[in-house]
Amino acid sequence: MIVKIKKISDKAIIPTKNTKYAASYDLYACTRALTVIPPHQEVKIKTGLAIELPHGYFGGIVARDVMATKLGLRIRQGMAIIDEDYRGEIVVSLHNDTDIPQTINPMEHIAQLIVMPYLPLDFHEVDELSETGR
Repeated sequence: MIVKIKKISDKAIIPTKNTKYAASYDLYACTRALTVIPPHQEVKIKTGLAIELPHGYFGGIVARDVMATKLGLRIRQGMAIIDEDYRGEIVVSLHNDTDIPQTINPMEHIAQLIVMPYLPLDFHEVDELSETGR
């Protein structure tokens, strides 16, 4: 599948895969200087990229395991969503859950992008739902 991607900054890095069968693509900070994330605060980090997702697909931005387990950094609200009609810059909001400042280096791998299909739904209000064993 072809996914169109645009560099907004000449310093931006196109997402990469760690292994041939990896489900996610690495996103990188597009910064020229160190970015400090103060304790218990959030900082938005630009990637310098915009994407055009195929019809019926969305992008999920999730945390890197290393950032979460070793540095205490997480994606705001656990996962960020890129809708298929969004064409703005991909920005990653990282929250520092620790009591010490954390630093992001320029061009550092900061998050993962997963592209997934979604189903269009129509919700119908009803008076009853089917019974289950729960």
